[in-house]
Amino acid sequence: MSATQNLSYAIVQVAHNFGAVAAVGGSLAAIKFRGVETRKNLAWLALAGWGTQAASGAAFGAVSYMFYNQFPDISGIAVVALAIKIFCVAIGFLLLAMYVFRSADWPVARMNAVWIISSVLAVTALTAAAFLRWFS
Repeated sequence: MSATQNLSYAIVQVAHNFGAVAAVGGSLAAIKFRGVETRKNLAWLALAGWGTQAASGAAFGAVSYMFYNQFPDISGIAVVALAIKIFCVAIGFLLLAMYVFRSADWPVARMNAVWIISSVLAVTALTAAAFLRWFS
């Protein structure tokens, strides 16, 4: 691997890691903190994290395509892990987008459920990332 290729992957990995921290940390923190404004700020943080996860995940494929003229060759457990990550990111992003733009009229129980679901999705995506990394 060339230095340029290593640098490209490293930059994408840094963004991906910070996205994971924002999605997991923001979601878990919002379970603890119940203030409306605090939760709204955490929703923006977690939403940015989910968006960063999506963009940086696509960037991993783009870097591979740029250097090898093909997407990464993965199979078996790695494909399942990638599908789980994509599912978690898509649902997490949509869930938090709905929270940011629509939660003002929601009952507290629904708002609490959003944070539990987002936390489960974020932790699941992070766990799937380990399987994707080691089985690809």
